[in-house]
Amino acid sequence: MLEDYYGRRVLVGRDEIVPAHVQTLPTITVQTREIICHRCGQRTPKLVAALPNNEYYCPHCINLGRVSTLCKFYHVPEPNQFTISQPVLTWRGRLSPLQVTAAQRVTAGMVAHQRQLLWAVTGAGKTEMIFQGVAACLARGERLAIASPRVDVCLELYPRLQAAFTNTEMALLHGRQSQPYRYAQLTVCTTHQLLRFYHAFDNLIIDEVDAFPYAANPVLFYASQQASKTQGGQLFLTATPGEYLLNEARHRRLQVTYLPLRYHGHLLPEIRCHLARHWRRQVQRGRLPTEMWRRLQTSLHQGHRFLLFVPHVADLTTVARACTRYFPATSFTTVHAQDPERLEKVQGMRDQRYSFLITTSILERGVTFPEIDVFVLGADDDIFSSAALVQIAGRAGRSASRPGGHVDFWLTARCRRVSRAMRQIRYMNQKGRCCQRELSVM
Repeated sequence: MLEDYYGRRVLVGRDEIVPAHVQTLPTITVQTREIICHRCGQRTPKLVAALPNNEYYCPHCINLGRVSTLCKFYHVPEPNQFTISQPVLTWRGRLSPLQVTAAQRVTAGMVAHQRQLLWAVTGAGKTEMIFQGVAACLARGERLAIASPRVDVCLELYPRLQAAFTNTEMALLHGRQSQPYRYAQLTVCTTHQLLRFYHAFDNLIIDEVDAFPYAANPVLFYASQQASKTQGGQLFLTATPGEYLLNEARHRRLQVTYLPLRYHGHLLPEIRCHLARHWRRQVQRGRLPTEMWRRLQTSLHQGHRFLLFVPHVADLTTVARACTRYFPATSFTTVHAQDPERLEKVQGMRDQRYSFLITTSILERGVTFPEIDVFVLGADDDIFSSAALVQIAGRAGRSASRPGGHVDFWLTARCRRVSRAMRQIRYMNQKGRCCQRELSVM
């Protein structure tokens, strides 16, 4: 169908007969010493990319189908052929006064096709704040995409968007999917899937822009630029903007909307740091650092559940063994990314079958447990970026019934990444206090 090529680059064989009304685009530019892939933008030395008979391929995006000089792209410029059914926005929730102000700024930026950043603390309700802007653009017949680096975020977003825009044709795209592609006005996808699009979207929203792999992958940044129309808008959503976005904002190439308070109007819990120089040696002997087990014990005695983060999967067993010694009557378990029972264990924590989980950074975002404390053992380990530490700290205080919560980090030594995470939380709380004062005089 012709609409399968709207705003896309569809890989076909070089000798395929071109259907009517379909353009062909080149796949690779061959230069003297290297080749340039037009799908992912990466340059590769010709010796690395060589195929027989002076043909070449791109090794960087091969997981989406091999791009080579033996192929071409089919493409039809995006025509925005949509039927708009009213009402566009069927969500009937309410925003707080601060959320309303942020949503209005975001909407204005989307309508004007600006590049903008919504810098909102974890638990601020970012998704609901984009609904008004998405609705305004859909009502004008624009094509939109909401992308995230992580499949689980897309799977969580899709049903929420379906409920909020029940009259809009919508598609979900990710690498684990078996359903065929279909043309839709609103697309929810992983950032890798953006590599399949070319000047398709009038507005592109990227959620969790600080998350792996987007934050560290120039291919995905290139994909987001290529997927947007030449005059299209981009909206980045994050609680922890990286240096690139901050630099863009400093040079006024990016409009910034701040939301420094959560939906319940309270500040973020701040991080408290403690030294535990030989914690790994201690847990291997079945002991926890003294100050740490007292902190865990206090939480349990006060009836508060918690998440205990450790750097590596190998640390889970030894820390769990030590916790069993100190808390023999307490129900807990361990969880990590490759755990086959991961979803069941997370649900068990939601259902309050566990008093705490010992986890790797897999639970740094995308999960909410009410009224919990958060502890990190080995927070100075290289595995934890400053953005990850802010996200981890943000698991605490998400409930209006207990907006505080304790956040304690144990370190072997002082660490710049930890200090940067602490500064970022203090910075947002400083802005949050200003907002609280403004609200008090309204």
